[in-house]
Amino acid sequence: MFLPFFEALRSAGIPVTLREYLAFLEGMSAGLVTYDIEGFYYLARTIMVKDERHLDRFDRAFATAFKGLEAITIDQVLDAIDLPRDWLRKIIEKTMSAEEKAQIEALGGFDKLMETLKKRLEEQKGRHQGGNKWIGTGGTSPFGAYGYNPEGVRIGQDQSRHQRAVKVWDKREFRNLDDTVELGTRNIKVALKRLRRWAREGADDELDLTGTIRATAEHGYLDVKTRPERHNAVKVILFFDVGGSMDPHIRVVEELFSAARAEFKHLEYYYFHNCLYEGLWRDNRRRWDQQIPTWDVMRTYAADYKAIFVGDASMSPYEIAHPGGANEHWNAEAGQVWLARAREQWPANVWLNPLPERYWPHTQSVGMIRHIFDQRMFPLTLEGITAAVKALA
Repeated sequence: MFLPFFEALRSAGIPVTLREYLAFLEGMSAGLVTYDIEGFYYLARTIMVKDERHLDRFDRAFATAFKGLEAITIDQVLDAIDLPRDWLRKIIEKTMSAEEKAQIEALGGFDKLMETLKKRLEEQKGRHQGGNKWIGTGGTSPFGAYGYNPEGVRIGQDQSRHQRAVKVWDKREFRNLDDTVELGTRNIKVALKRLRRWAREGADDELDLTGTIRATAEHGYLDVKTRPERHNAVKVILFFDVGGSMDPHIRVVEELFSAARAEFKHLEYYYFHNCLYEGLWRDNRRRWDQQIPTWDVMRTYAADYKAIFVGDASMSPYEIAHPGGANEHWNAEAGQVWLARAREQWPANVWLNPLPERYWPHTQSVGMIRHIFDQRMFPLTLEGITAAVKALA
């Protein structure tokens, strides 16, 4: 009976195999979940999804495969009333918060709620709009759709408005994790996680459970052992192109910066304009009076840093190839000289370009930067960031 669900997952692009499907059926046969749609959802997701990027696809496929569960007709509700009370109570315990259950009890309990629903179904003769008693739409009755009541029973509504009904079947929690949707900070974090390299460093501040058990067994008394907490040991240095043609890309670059700061403990960043020259800065408001010599940056950060340059690479070719080619100051050495030095200092390096890849062949400077970086230029998309992280690793 779950074969259409399996087919929906495959159609959604989730790489689920027959092995996962059979494991899911085995879990159902073993009774891991019974009369619990939420438990069923999490069991299926745990077994079927192996990559967090596919969580949102799973939610959509789940909704497609089991569409109609919430479109309960009046006859179906009447049939549901005849279900064992213990079964219904179990559903309530699984799907309602403590606050909502307290509100139900204050009104006479769940039995009272269901008895009142049955009575009103018998009394009501037609559709009702608004109000606070009849089964209808847009009101505050505990029964119906498109209204509001903290302990409502939703009937015949395709989606929730207040997320306060007894059960919301189509809730999607992971819409920002799909690698086919628009870039966002959460998506970028998922891509950057693949660059992590965990190491233990610092003071002892984490319980060493295995060591504690071993020491306790050896000594005959509780001997608590600790160890340094694990941190992401990867070191990253970011260089951001700012101003001019980069202005339309501010939002996506900010999201990349925000995600990188959240993911990497060892993160440094600097700004440049168009191409790398002899000076960098940390504060765009003080770019002229607080510049940092590029040589100092290269001497400060060792070769184990991973260098990521972010820019559209759209400029005059002279800004890359000739001394004096910069459009804001006189540069004694060409930009390509400084880029070559940076790549030599930090062998693990890439260039991320927010300009759509289809436009790259039409800009000469983009081709020049790609050549300098040995084709290690990637688009500033989830797929591009994933490829860049793989190149850096």
